[in-house]
Amino acid sequence: MSLEIVDLVAAYGTARAPVLNGITLTVPPATVLAVVGPSGAGKTTLLRAIAGLLRIRSGDVRLSGVSIRALAPQQRRVAVVFQEDALFAHMSVESNLRFGLRPGASSKDVNGVAQALHVEHLRKRRPRQLSGGERQRVSTARALLSDPAALLLDEPLAHLDPSLRRSIRDEIMGVRQRFAGPIVYVTHEHEEALSIADTLAVVIDGRIQDAGEPQRVYDAPRNAVVAKFFGARPMNVLDASGTCGIRPERVVVGPGGSLHGRIVRRERTGADAYLTVETRRGTIAARVPADSAGAPGDEVELELPERFIVQFDGAQAMTLS
Repeated sequence: MSLEIVDLVAAYGTARAPVLNGITLTVPPATVLAVVGPSGAGKTTLLRAIAGLLRIRSGDVRLSGVSIRALAPQQRRVAVVFQEDALFAHMSVESNLRFGLRPGASSKDVNGVAQALHVEHLRKRRPRQLSGGERQRVSTARALLSDPAALLLDEPLAHLDPSLRRSIRDEIMGVRQRFAGPIVYVTHEHEEALSIADTLAVVIDGRIQDAGEPQRVYDAPRNAVVAKFFGARPMNVLDASGTCGIRPERVVVGPGGSLHGRIVRRERTGADAYLTVETRRGTIAARVPADSAGAPGDEVELELPERFIVQFDGAQAMTLS
C-alpha cells in the first residue's frame, strides 16, 4: 500500500501564511522516507496533516490511490509515534499495547510485536518505570498493533542519550520485518536520516528543496540551500552566486595545492579534525586526520578536485513523485 501526498498546502487556524506549501511525495510500500529539515521547517506539521490531525487547505492524501482527506484520524489507518510518547500512565505496558489492538487480533499478535521490539519483559510495568528508549519502543509496538496502513515516526529518538540512539533506532527500524507499509520518519539528525532512509526529502520553509536517493542528496544536492544545510558539516559553496560546491572531506590539504589560504580554526571530532581556511574563493572547510599538522594562523595549500565539485541547478523547490 503506497502513501501519496499531492500538492499539499496546510496552515494552522486562520493564519494566512501556510506552513506547508505544495508538498508532493510518494512513498511506496515497504519503503522508509526520511524527512529532514531545520526546526520550524514543517516536518511535524506534515505528519499531522497526513494523519488528519491538522486540516489541510488544499491538496490530497491518498493510500493506494484512494483519498483519505475527508476521513477522521481514527478512520485513516495511519499510526503516528510522536517524540513525546502518549502512553497511558495508569496502565501497564500490557494494557497500553492491547489498547491499540486492531479488531480480531490475538495474544499471539501482541507477543510477536512485543518480542520484535524487545519489550516483552516490560509488560507488567507502568510507563513511569520505563526509560525513554523503552517508552518509545512500547509506543511503536502499540502503533503497529493498531494494524496501520502507514506508519509515521516523529523524531522518536530526539530525547535519548546519544549512546542509546543507535541501538534503539535499529530496534525501531526492525519493524520493517513485520510491517509492509510505507514509513515516514522525521528527524533533524542528518546522519540518522542517511542511515535509515530508502528515500530522503529535505524540507525547508515548508517546501521540498531536494528529494531522492539519500547518497545522491548528500553527494550532489540540488541547490545551494540544501548544500549549506544538509550534512553533519555543510558543503562548501564556492562562489557568491551559489552555483557550485564541494564537501569538506573532498578537499585535499597539502603541498602543491592550487589554492592558498590561512587556517583560522581547527576543530577536533575524534578520528578527524576540520580546518576552516580563509582563501580567495571564500571560507572553505576541509576534513583532515586528527593527527595531521596545521593550526590557526598557519598557511596551507588546498586542492579542490574537479570531479568532486557539484554544480547546482539553482532551483528553489521540487517534488518527489
